[in-house]
Amino acid sequence: MRQMYARVRPWLFRQDPESIHELAIHLLAFAAGGRPRLKLLSALLRVQDERLKVRLWGLEFPNPIGLAAGFDKNARAVAAWPALGFGHVEIGSVTALAQPGNPKPRLFRLPQDQALINRMGFNNDGAEVIAARLERWQQTHGKIPVPLGINLGKSKLTPLEEAPADYLKSLRLLWPYGDYFAINVSSPNTPGLRQLQDRDRLEELLGAVMGFARAQPEAKPVLLKIAPDLSWEQVDEILELAERYGLSGLIATNTTVARDGLTTPTSEAGGLSGRPLRARSLEVLQYLSRQLQGRLPIISVGGIFSPEDVLERLRGGASLVQVYTGFIYEGPFMLRNLNRGLLEHLERLGLKSVEDVRRSSNP
Repeated sequence: MRQMYARVRPWLFRQDPESIHELAIHLLAFAAGGRPRLKLLSALLRVQDERLKVRLWGLEFPNPIGLAAGFDKNARAVAAWPALGFGHVEIGSVTALAQPGNPKPRLFRLPQDQALINRMGFNNDGAEVIAARLERWQQTHGKIPVPLGINLGKSKLTPLEEAPADYLKSLRLLWPYGDYFAINVSSPNTPGLRQLQDRDRLEELLGAVMGFARAQPEAKPVLLKIAPDLSWEQVDEILELAERYGLSGLIATNTTVARDGLTTPTSEAGGLSGRPLRARSLEVLQYLSRQLQGRLPIISVGGIFSPEDVLERLRGGASLVQVYTGFIYEGPFMLRNLNRGLLEHLERLGLKSVEDVRRSSNP
């Protein structure tokens, strides 16, 4: 099955990356609109096994591998992702204001490095439209069968000083529809956004967001997504604030502005993802795990392609992982291969579940 995609991929990679991305979303949205189509996809691609389940924040994840934010920005194909085998889905980033994003071209493949560079710039339909889309879907079809995360970013036109109000507008509109929320202050493609990781600005933002979350009748997890390019001192400051304000977890990491180790010469600006991010993402995960000692769950993302990569992140202290670039390179059978590979590793290691992997590893 993997070979089927390998034969099609050269043709796909000769096309414009964003055009192919839009085509993929369109096809997945079509699949999501029909129960027979979803059943067929599930039968082909979904691996269901009790040993893969993760229970976290009062939610049940059918397996530990989720779709990272950035692929289905506008929640157009939410029901298709579980059928492909994902254990959770994170849409967005969603901003309070609809925005077109940065000028094209803004998405670039680096096949020799199994990497992508993007400078999309939070292109999305805006929180109001996406909330209405999720409302229509849930009224017609009900909730999707895996946890739905909603990743929130700052509108480009909103000054940094008004960022808390901007995030709160999105959060209010989307609160009824997400199972968890991710506050994205780490994309390199919105001018000034990463300044929200600075202590004073982050403290103001977290105070506003968590004040709203605590006032809601239904408690929901709120996570913070951080950059891989922070110093350890900056990470420590973020951890202190995350614990003080009662965040439910961290997502580590976003894309990087570094270009270390690339074999492909490039001068394209934007966030780098894929294989080259693997080592730094793992390093950040291991640091977070040592510092937190289990006090906050971590979702690890960056450079995950194989069952061995997933196992490495679980052993490194991650409760869940997410993929994006690996999915583009490995194709629609990726989740089946990852989950089957995880089950094989569990049998070889004599472990009863993926949750036992993390428990059996020392931070």
